[in-house]
Amino acid sequence: MTQASPRNTAQTVVGALVALTGLGLAAGAFSIPGEAGYGGVGPNFLPWLVSVVLLACGVLIVREALTGGFRDLEPPSGAERAWWPGLVWVSAGLLANAALITTIGFILSCTLCYLLAVQGLRRAQGQTPGARDIAVDALSGAVISAPVYWAFTKFLAINLPGLTSTGWI
Repeated sequence: MTQASPRNTAQTVVGALVALTGLGLAAGAFSIPGEAGYGGVGPNFLPWLVSVVLLACGVLIVREALTGGFRDLEPPSGAERAWWPGLVWVSAGLLANAALITTIGFILSCTLCYLLAVQGLRRAQGQTPGARDIAVDALSGAVISAPVYWAFTKFLAINLPGLTSTGWI
C-alpha cells in the first residue's frame, strides 16, 4: 500500500471542503420557497443547482485524490510563501467596496475594489505600477462594473445603490 503524499492529502481536504460547501448550500436552499415563477423556475432553483454541482465536484476531487491524485499536474509556480501585502490590497478592495457601495454607488465602489485588487496582484508579481497603469486599471474597473450595474438595474429591475437618482450612475 502506498503512503499518501502531502499533496494528495491537501487535494483530499480541498475536495472535502468543496463537498461540505455544497451540502451547506443545500441546507440553506431548504429555507427558500420553491413556488414556480416565470418559466416554471422558482427562486430556489439556482441554489439547488449550485449545491448539486459543488457536491459533485467535491466528490470527484476526493475520488481523484484517493486514487493517486491529479496526474500530470505541473508544480506550482511563484514563490514558496504567500505574499501577504497582496492579500492586504485585495482585502482592502473588498472592504472598501462593502463600506462605500451605499455612499458612492455600485459603479464607483466596484471600480475601486477592482483597482485595489489589481494593484495587489501587480505588486505580487513584482511590478511597480505607474500612473498610466493605475488609470488603465481604474478605467477597466469602470468598463466592467457599469454594464453589470445597468444590466441589473435596467433589465432585471434589481435595485443596486447608485450615485445619482437617475439610475444610470
